Amino acid sequence: MDREPNKEFSMTMPNPRLLTEIRGLIETARQQVVRAVNSSMVQTYWHIGRLIIEDEQQGEARAAYGKQQLQRLSQELTKEFGKGFDVTNLRNMRRFYETFPNRETVSPELSWSHYNHLSRIENPEARAWYQQEAIQEGWSVRALERQIGTLYYERLLSSQDRTSVKQEAKIQTRPLSEPDAKNYLRDPYVLDFLNLPGERYLEADLERGLIDNLQAFLLELGKGFAFVARQQRISTDDQDFYIDLVFYNFKLKCFLLVDLKLGKLTHQDVGQMDSYIRIYDQHRKGADDNPTIGLILCSQKSEAVVKYSVLTDSEQMFAAKYLPYLPTEEELRRELERERNLVQQQIEQASSPINSND
Repeated sequence: MDREPNKEFSMTMPNPRLLTEIRGLIETARQQVVRAVNSSMVQTYWHIGRLIIEDEQQGEARAAYGKQQLQRLSQELTKEFGKGFDVTNLRNMRRFYETFPNRETVSPELSWSHYNHLSRIENPEARAWYQQEAIQEGWSVRALERQIGTLYYERLLSSQDRTSVKQEAKIQTRPLSEPDAKNYLRDPYVLDFLNLPGERYLEADLERGLIDNLQAFLLELGKGFAFVARQQRISTDDQDFYIDLVFYNFKLKCFLLVDLKLGKLTHQDVGQMDSYIRIYDQHRKGADDNPTIGLILCSQKSEAVVKYSVLTDSEQMFAAKYLPYLPTEEELRRELERERNLVQQQIEQASSPINSND
């Protein structure tokens, strides 16, 4: 007698394409729900902040709003709606509205946690810049917090000339017709995420740490960079060279060669990077690529080497200092001020009449 086929074993796996498409729909729906919840929360907290401010002022320019008022408000809201309405959070909502009084400037692409960090930035130009970067680059809250903490905006501006600083401060969002590499590289770079052991480490440790923490390094490196290779070999007729790290910048449309150096910058380092750039341009750069740029990342910069070498006028080669630990805000500000003064001196020297002994 023929047996009925076992249905358990006769079942086949679902169509992989069907499964993929359904998964995609579910993930998209979940993301839309999260975005909708975040957007609703941001708008609600903005309006709560507005109502608190209006109740504070009551027609006056500014009135003292006692702690007891917020405490009573917090108690009633918490009793009815649960967590999220303690006094601290109500103060955050009030600050949110004070910082962003125009609701049109509040983007639904950022969460309440993003705006909670942004609202604490006193400099309005820096705040607007961080907001725009977080939107364009898709920064997580943690990424935004780190970039604010390491003075990303200030470090970026410290290495640019006065024209670029003014353009950046005005939050120029349209693409430049001729992107300048100086606007994409900074000095110094903060590599605190490597957790290097004091001063006892080798260049190989630094390189390995950057690769192991590539996502964090790309964030620190700047806008538009993608990793290409580690220890990439380039060859001439009689010699092979190995470049520590190679990246590509999709906004500049060019390769970035990174040479890692312990200790002080030397003329030999500059000459070596100059050779790398020339060889790379000849053998690796595509017809549609812009000229290759090189970055010498060193633990100590030599101002004499920078001043009396091709680094002074080069548009393709740069040197920057890296900090293996997270300095205090005051230490970082002093470092930035020193770099800014040096840039200012170079600008003034370049714009002053040429002295002649004739």
